[in-house]
Amino acid sequence: MSEHEHHHNAELSGKRFFEVTVLNAVITIVEFLGGIFSGSLSLLSDAIHNLGDSLSIIFSYGAHVISQRKQTKTNTYGFKRAQILSALFNSIFLVVISLFLIIEAIDRIQHPEKVDGVIMLVVAVVGTVANTLSTILLSKGAEHNLNMKATYLHLLSDALSSFGIIIGAILITFFNWTIIDPLITIAVACYIMWESWPVIRKSVGILMECAPNLDYKAIHQDLLAIDGVKCVHHVHALMVDENSVVFSAHVNMDDLRLSQVQEIYDKINHLLTTKYGIDHITIQPETVRGENEDFFYSSKKDI
Repeated sequence: MSEHEHHHNAELSGKRFFEVTVLNAVITIVEFLGGIFSGSLSLLSDAIHNLGDSLSIIFSYGAHVISQRKQTKTNTYGFKRAQILSALFNSIFLVVISLFLIIEAIDRIQHPEKVDGVIMLVVAVVGTVANTLSTILLSKGAEHNLNMKATYLHLLSDALSSFGIIIGAILITFFNWTIIDPLITIAVACYIMWESWPVIRKSVGILMECAPNLDYKAIHQDLLAIDGVKCVHHVHALMVDENSVVFSAHVNMDDLRLSQVQEIYDKINHLLTTKYGIDHITIQPETVRGENEDFFYSSKKDI
């Protein structure tokens, strides 16, 4: 992709994110008012969900812009983890709100309140239409942009949630099944937490510099198969963000000239980059030092 096309797509993504953010903010206000006037807790829960989505879109796009900044002498890996921090913050926020909604829903089941099904139905229809429009706005960009795709899938789930509230509003209007309102609230809250947990787990793993999910046994075998590599040990692997992997290792070789070591390093670099998608590779060549150590360092204090 040319620099002009990349700049054009960035502007287009920014425009679509802005349009979806404004639309989501309007949905949030409408559902908050609808929930208050109709007495529907499920509308209020969906409004809070949409509020979370609006904040998520803003934070995600802001973090995306920050993550594109180049490395500096104080941030030698760049600013890629801005997106990870944003994802973690947004997910924890949604979980806390969901727990609050479940508590409120349980209280509503124990102490039922009157719900205006007509207002609930009208607002839910508006929310469904607006959420569907949001997904359409991001659908094309989602084909080529992972950040937009994640937001697209989230908004699609919002549209399905609003559709569920429509069904609940119909049941309340025609059959006076008011208990369906807190039950929908619990279902939506549980769904939000279910979707948020993998994001929290992965974000914490990256921030804790846990090893990425790679086939280390195969990596070990492939490295030993390279001519000139006698032993590989003291391996470290971490993720700067969800797409950028850093890998370092100590490699035992014969007592070679630096130019010969460079040839072996080039083979190692090519293997790890092309086969395993590792971005940043650091190799420390050695002759006999540490040749009896494990692939992953497992004795005494490493750092």
